[in-house]
Amino acid sequence: MKDARGVYYTPSLQHPEVRMYVRENGGEIEFRLYNPDEPIIWEKHPWVPYGAIEAAAVMFREKNTDRNPLALYDLDIARKLLGE
Repeated sequence: MKDARGVYYTPSLQHPEVRMYVRENGGEIEFRLYNPDEPIIWEKHPWVPYGAIEAAAVMFREKNTDRNPLALYDLDIARKLLGE
């Protein structure tokens, strides 16, 4: 899907208003979250390369936390959307 902010998918079926935007930058796919209930997220957080997301996931696993930062970021969907 696409709107004025760019190409996006909906990372949570429970919250269809939340959008994960994707773009390619220098050969790497980047992600940026938009939640209309919390616009500060879009304003304060820049585009994040998938490599940084993977590194964060490793840190979360090392700390034995139940949080998984990869849950919102779907590289396969991003590649398909950007390949269209």
